[in-house]
Amino acid sequence: MTLVPNSPEARDVAYHLHGYTNAKKHQEVGPLVIERGEGIHVYDTSGTRYIEAMAGLWSVAVGFNESRLVTAATRQMERLPYYHSFTHKSHGPLIDLAEKLVTMAPVPMSKAFFTNSGSEANDTVMKIIWYRANAMGQPQRKKIIARERAYHGVTIASASLTGLPNNHRSFDLPLAGILRTGSPHHWRDALPGESEEAFATRRAEELEQLILAEGPETIAAFFGEPVMGAGGVVVPPATYWEKIQAVLRKYDILLVADEVICGFGRTGRMFGCETYGIEPDVMVFSKALSSSYLPISALVANARVLDPVIAESDRIGTFGHGFTGGGHPVAAAVALESVRIIEEDGLVAQSARVGAHLQARLGELRDHPLVGEVRGVGLIAAVELVTSKAAKTALEPIGQLGGLVNAKLQANGVISRAMGDALAFCPPLIIDEAGVDAIVEQVRISLDQTLAEMPAGLLAA
Repeated sequence: MTLVPNSPEARDVAYHLHGYTNAKKHQEVGPLVIERGEGIHVYDTSGTRYIEAMAGLWSVAVGFNESRLVTAATRQMERLPYYHSFTHKSHGPLIDLAEKLVTMAPVPMSKAFFTNSGSEANDTVMKIIWYRANAMGQPQRKKIIARERAYHGVTIASASLTGLPNNHRSFDLPLAGILRTGSPHHWRDALPGESEEAFATRRAEELEQLILAEGPETIAAFFGEPVMGAGGVVVPPATYWEKIQAVLRKYDILLVADEVICGFGRTGRMFGCETYGIEPDVMVFSKALSSSYLPISALVANARVLDPVIAESDRIGTFGHGFTGGGHPVAAAVALESVRIIEEDGLVAQSARVGAHLQARLGELRDHPLVGEVRGVGLIAAVELVTSKAAKTALEPIGQLGGLVNAKLQANGVISRAMGDALAFCPPLIIDEAGVDAIVEQVRISLDQTLAEMPAGLLAA
């Protein structure tokens, strides 16, 4: 790419360090600069239109130009542009949103706490869990279990929970005390001939063995996404969550459900916990909470978690944690309106209906020579790319094939995301069947184009 001097692309390369980007390569290829959005589409500076099949970053639930969210932000900005919640202060939007989140949770919860991103929320949960352990006279109970391929954020603590190698390399992570158990990806990790239920049983047994080896009295909590997102849209196999929860209850270990991607309709229910029968002690929200129009995140926790925390804050004299922007009034007002739209416009039911169409249409790609697996639920899915269906392998290094197809797809007007060799799809909840059909058609074309350019003999059965 030739960068025009003083263009947005050239200035971006000169002045901006991007997250999740090869910083050296970026100097050569430059950015795709998005200028505006409308519904399920975004437009770059040349006017080219793309279907945003990732809803930005799994998050723009109500589409890219929802006037109700703009109005909510404007009204709140004019009334109270900022206030905090430290030292017994509060404001209306925070109170309303806290009440909404606690009362709409699928299991009884006590209170909400506000942060600015999913990473900060998960980081806060870890601090609360440690604080609680000390409050209960259990200072040894600090270890936390997370899973391979999990994604829980990028702060030092939440990145330690994340189970992806590139979030640890050269960062001196993970922190000590973070334990790892296996991912629930049946297609990738099952033994030959192992059924989903048998695989789920094995994963639960492995979890129990880990707990016993470490000492149950040292384990504080287990973190899990109902459906793994950035780890490759890993859908849990049949009976998985039932069996995992039984182990956690046996050893009195807290369960934290990271609903940052799954929450607010993505899986065809309001929360991923409802889809999979999960009964967590803590739930973490962000992304679709405000449709990412403004940064906001939250956690809700039950009395079992918070009662000791409240008592400890009284002993110390304060709960010494919080964020300047936590529960920001403008972000909270937008979040309230985003949730209202999801409820009033029936977007959860639409996610279930159109999501079934997405899963069926992507499923038609299973016979393609470059497709190893199609997986998903509701309006979240992934297409795993391979060069050998039998060996379940792709090009070396891992991610090369995903990058090739993803580049073709973007050139063909659909923005996806390659996670290794899996193409992810997570369109806005407002998408209809025609929008799904347009995405799948371009995926098929992009696969065919990539296949046509591959050297003869590279594919295996």
